[in-house]
Amino acid sequence: MTTTPPATLWRLAVTVASEAAANAASATLESQAPAVSAFETAPGADWRVEAYADHEPDRAALDAAAEMVALAYGLDAPAGLLAGLTIERLAPRDWVRENQQSFPPLRVGRFFVYGSHHQGGVPAGSIGLLIDAAAAFGTGEHATTRGCLLALGRLAKRRRFRHVLDMGTGTGILAMAAARLWSPRLLACDIDAGSVHVAAENLRRNGLARRITLRRSDGYRDAGVRRGAPYDLIIANILARPLVAMSHDLAVHLAPGGMVVLSGLLAWQTAMVVAAHRLQGLKLRRRIAVDGWMTLMFGA
Repeated sequence: MTTTPPATLWRLAVTVASEAAANAASATLESQAPAVSAFETAPGADWRVEAYADHEPDRAALDAAAEMVALAYGLDAPAGLLAGLTIERLAPRDWVRENQQSFPPLRVGRFFVYGSHHQGGVPAGSIGLLIDAAAAFGTGEHATTRGCLLALGRLAKRRRFRHVLDMGTGTGILAMAAARLWSPRLLACDIDAGSVHVAAENLRRNGLARRITLRRSDGYRDAGVRRGAPYDLIIANILARPLVAMSHDLAVHLAPGGMVVLSGLLAWQTAMVVAAHRLQGLKLRRRIAVDGWMTLMFGA
């Protein structure tokens, strides 16, 4: 039996002063490091952009790309876009194995989320969801995923849903939870091809591949998403700004009397997400706060 050697990764990080600069820096780093994240360090403060690559980045090529990207984003000082950029080689580690071992089984309301390394069974009365640590978002550990699982459990006490959309499915965990609760017609989609691949494998391992339709889609623009409307439940665990941007499309695709579960937002971002959806005629039914992150439940 051969063993794949642990991967060597390079981490790139830079702090910039604005969201526009963060977007430009992200676009620049993506030219050599496909895994990029950007986040505001505090409300109104600097932005931190981090990226990971499986090869040593070419600093000269990055500086050249920064000039082109900064000009495209209308920034006045393209040469300073990557000022302070750090490039660090990380020690070789078996990241997947370490993540799996550090991912203990979780009880979240009615759900029991566990990895393949878990030796015990699913506790009686719990709904088991088998999810291993992966590149896609959503293993149950993050507060937004837990908030959504709690919201789905609350909804299951009051009504059944027949047609569900999971927008931005990640690992597929929320789509699988909905399938276990209601056995509805269910569409799960994500813009990221890697996430769709991970979700497909998770659906297969949980015996749900035939019960959930999985698609790669650019939000609600996808023809398959439009054909499936209206949905009596829409789940979207994404980020605050995309949720705001898609609020109109969400409302258009929601059935009369339908429900919505939204997450991916910090507590201080709640007001703008609520306001955007109220403008579409939706009513806020409940907030679920977990570790500084918020899950919102709306009704049509």
